[in-house]
Amino acid sequence: MRYRTAVIGAGRIADSHIRGIQAIPDFALVAIADVNEERARELGQPDQLRCYTDYREMIRKEKPDAAIIALPHYLHREAAIFCAEHGCHLMIEKPMAIGLNECDEIIDAVRRCGVKAMVGHTQHYMAANRAARELVRSGALGTLVMINDTRHGNYFAADRPDWFFRKALAGGGRMMNLGSHSVDRIQWITGRPICKVKASLTFYGNRGDVEGSGLVYAENADGVPITISQSGYIGAPRNELELIFTGGMIRIEGGNKLSVSRGGNYEQADIEAGESSFARQYGDFLEMIRSGREPECSLDYARGVIAVVESMYRSHECGRIIEVPQAGRISGNAL
Repeated sequence: MRYRTAVIGAGRIADSHIRGIQAIPDFALVAIADVNEERARELGQPDQLRCYTDYREMIRKEKPDAAIIALPHYLHREAAIFCAEHGCHLMIEKPMAIGLNECDEIIDAVRRCGVKAMVGHTQHYMAANRAARELVRSGALGTLVMINDTRHGNYFAADRPDWFFRKALAGGGRMMNLGSHSVDRIQWITGRPICKVKASLTFYGNRGDVEGSGLVYAENADGVPITISQSGYIGAPRNELELIFTGGMIRIEGGNKLSVSRGGNYEQADIEAGESSFARQYGDFLEMIRSGREPECSLDYARGVIAVVESMYRSHECGRIIEVPQAGRISGNAL
């Protein structure tokens, strides 16, 4: 059986979803919807997808088996519930929604309607992260003692759509959109949820009302200390995660470069890039639909990421450490 699939949203991330799902022969893309008809036609034309300006009309007419929701954050809840009620399995672009209440509404709708759903946290599917997770789980480097995650890049670039800079529409700025990647990769690689945070944010951007940087001290369920440093102002780009153990260190740069130290200098590890992270993601999506197995990026897990980010905002506002409510369970066996 091939699963007829429709794409909702033709923004910058939609092309990656389209290429990823096309790598899985068991899916058949049939249609795409976006309020910008020209953009929908531009993305859909090479594959002769039927184009719509109203996703509701598309879902009603096409009756797809699955829907990819690649809309602005504030529209995730509405679209996910509508598609679930029309029998579609769901791939929701991260973040899952702009708050825990919206996450809970999506979870309730998916369960009520008997469909399957997951969230596109692509950090799970990057080659370096997967190799690092296996090394961590092996115990070969001893006991994990600290984690430092650093990511810098111009968040206020002119080509970023305006809705990203309105908290009511995006759920937040740098920490919601990119800090969630840091939270995700730390939790998934280690197999342990973040349980408490202390955050300090800044608001020096030239657009909107969202934060442009955040420095976070956190601890996971084992009490391992974590720092997350995110900056969206002008400067040299950087994307690096370092895990420090009693018997060595791991450094991940981007998603495809892994280096390991076992007492001396870092040495780059040979890892197989293999298929793209989005192709791996859609392989997981297919397995979820076919077998009912919980995906690596389950709704409960994705809700836990939102819980951590929301706790960062609350910590900044009140100036104290916040315990993360109902810290998300990590799929697979914990370390």
